[in-house]
Amino acid sequence: MTTQQFTHLDDQGRARMVDVTDKPVTARSATAEARIAMQPQTLRMIVEGGHKKGDVLAVARIAGIQAAKKCSDLIPLCHPLLLSSVQVECEPDPGNHSVLVRATCKLAGQTGVEMEALTAASIAALTIYDMCKAMDRGMEIQSVRLLEKRGGKSAAYQAD
Repeated sequence: MTTQQFTHLDDQGRARMVDVTDKPVTARSATAEARIAMQPQTLRMIVEGGHKKGDVLAVARIAGIQAAKKCSDLIPLCHPLLLSSVQVECEPDPGNHSVLVRATCKLAGQTGVEMEALTAASIAALTIYDMCKAMDRGMEIQSVRLLEKRGGKSAAYQAD
């Protein structure tokens, strides 16, 4: 494979940010998810609001939103984006002793928002871990993945 096939490398193999100057502005969105598994009593404490640090899921939502806005500071070569919407939902799943985090990012721009959605879901899950680690160090962040992507010139993507 030649370096010409990699969009983040120039013809000499050096890293570069992809030039999107000539790409049209289009509506774009992406949704990602992460699951954090935990002990049943940890989930119960989160759901019942008994954590001494406050509302775990509210803090996780805010952390996810902040993370999406900081994505280009965290991941090299990501473009700084003017996000028009970031939504982070944290849904307790008692049957699986876990919390499912879903993050959706939107904008009208020249590049996609997949990394922002993935970063938001990941950081929200990490925030849940951070807030609950004193009671459950065995929590496990699982299945961080892109669920769907829309907009731009590439075809829409929908996970199975």
